[in-house]
Amino acid sequence: MTQAARDAASAAGWALTDIDRLTVHQANARISAGVADALGIPAERVPSNIAEVGNTSAASIPLLPASAAAEGRLRAGHRVMLAAFGAGLTWAATTLVWPPGLRPLS
Repeated sequence: MTQAARDAASAAGWALTDIDRLTVHQANARISAGVADALGIPAERVPSNIAEVGNTSAASIPLLPASAAAEGRLRAGHRVMLAAFGAGLTWAATTLVWPPGLRPLS
């Protein structure tokens, strides 16, 4: 995931320091922390809810931004990196800029 994240940032024209939120497939907290550390992204920029919901696997990718937005930790204009891995040694990462007006369902 680390190399995929570097490649995605490069393709977007971003430096790793430009990333406001890193959303990682959170199979466990150690993986999220390890990826963030390897990329030099501070822990406060890495949303996590594993203590509350457990291993959500690849569902972390939509769940984490939704909860971060609902809590006000993800705002319009934030640069977001999404990175995940799966069975069969697959992995991917992509970038997006959080859009204005996007609100969680109530």
